[in-house]
Amino acid sequence: MTQPRWAVVVPVKRLAVAKSRLRGALPGVPHEELALALAADTLRAVLACPAVAEALVVTDDARVAAAARAAGAGVLPDEPDAGLNAAFRHGAATAAAGWVAGITADVPALRPAELAGALLAAQNGRQGVRRFLPDTPGGGTVLLTAGPGVALDPRFGVGSAVAHAASGALPLDGDWPSLRRDVDTAADLAAAARLGLGPRTAALVAAGRPARAAG
Repeated sequence: MTQPRWAVVVPVKRLAVAKSRLRGALPGVPHEELALALAADTLRAVLACPAVAEALVVTDDARVAAAARAAGAGVLPDEPDAGLNAAFRHGAATAAAGWVAGITADVPALRPAELAGALLAAQNGRQGVRRFLPDTPGGGTVLLTAGPGVALDPRFGVGSAVAHAASGALPLDGDWPSLRRDVDTAADLAAAARLGLGPRTAALVAAGRPARAAG
């Protein structure tokens, strides 16, 4: 079966309030720079995925919007301004492609081939059913997909994997560690670094790592 081309929605909060649990994770690195790097590396991988026809960033942050446009993504203002799920719905309603996915903006180790594999698995699954991919710990969600004529109906937030399953979505099964590794804490960032970070986050991690003592 030929893989369709997907629209991928990537909501990004205002940098001043994004990724609050990561504050202080990289000494000497401004928090907003780290939040922007996570989103930029996620978007870079999404745009490099051969299955993706368009990426839509939903944000009210001027720096995020500028970076997204420079990378080749579309940008939508967060007109609902009512949280992550409203932003996902807003982006999905605007998408041109019939196949739509929502991905969180905090998977900086993402490999385009792994995203392509997950989207192909979603396409080849039961028709008319949304699919979701839990994060590495298992309680959250990093990816939600919907086929033509199916509403994305996102349930992101605490316990989202259970919420998506309860809403009728089916879990995706596959070995996609870079896609499943979202970053909420300093420990998550270290785990993502072991997988191999995107260039922008990797540069900040290198800059924020304490220098070794001489001798």
